[in-house]
Amino acid sequence: MNYDVAIIGGSYAGLAAALPLGRARRGVVVIDAGQRRNRFADHSHGFLTQDGTAASEIAQIGKQQLLQYKTVDWMDGFVKRIERKEDNFHLCIDGTDAVSAKKIIVATGVKDQLPEIKGLAERWGKSIFHCPYCHGYELNQGRIGLIASSENAVHMAMMLPEWGSVTFFLNGQKIEAEIQAQLIERGVIIEQRIIKEIVGQSEIILENEEHLSMDGIFVTTQCLISQDWIAHLGCEIEKNVMGEVIKTNALKETSVAGVFACGDVARLGGSVSLAVGDGTMAGVAAHRSLIF
Repeated sequence: MNYDVAIIGGSYAGLAAALPLGRARRGVVVIDAGQRRNRFADHSHGFLTQDGTAASEIAQIGKQQLLQYKTVDWMDGFVKRIERKEDNFHLCIDGTDAVSAKKIIVATGVKDQLPEIKGLAERWGKSIFHCPYCHGYELNQGRIGLIASSENAVHMAMMLPEWGSVTFFLNGQKIEAEIQAQLIERGVIIEQRIIKEIVGQSEIILENEEHLSMDGIFVTTQCLISQDWIAHLGCEIEKNVMGEVIKTNALKETSVAGVFACGDVARLGGSVSLAVGDGTMAGVAAHRSLIF
């Protein structure tokens, strides 16, 4: 099949990108691997009119509304390879299917690389989080743990007292005395001992077997792009202490002509609201590029 635009990723950014294109009656295919970044969380917070709605429900409603547009198709599967020949991109899906498109929008999201602490991964998105704006309010100003796992952890430690009483678990990392003094002034408790394990809902067991019960835990992750074909396309990648993203301009254009990117794969520290905004911009920009 030949399309005007192929959108890789059917989560919030990809859905938002497809909507203006469908409303312009352009031929669009959304290719989705079913790996929403927030699939581990039960509810989404901070998205206007949908605050507290199940994360899966927002995506499902978006898909249902999008597929009402007759020029929009949906494919389930993983993109394995993309090649550019003349004016079209050719996409290999799951090694068996193929489509071609004049433009591509990358909305694949990123992979969160979690610290290797026993019990952490099982609680990710349930009682262990990465964004206080998304999950801090529901902790009701209770006991909040923060595990140091990157340089960005100090920044979060300064913010978190807005949402509760904070214990900052350095877990072997070092911080400067001046920064430690600033954190203490903010009311943050500094815990130097190593974490052995996390049990229960969010109970931290230290190396000396002492148990510290938290109402919720935050941790900074490394955001990684896991699709090899993105690098093979030649898209410029930006990296910092939070991870890596595809570099784009204000119109969500990448360094490769005809390729746009939006959502968490093109923005560190993203959210549903930001993903939808970015996706809308990418969809409009891709449509305009088909004309001008």
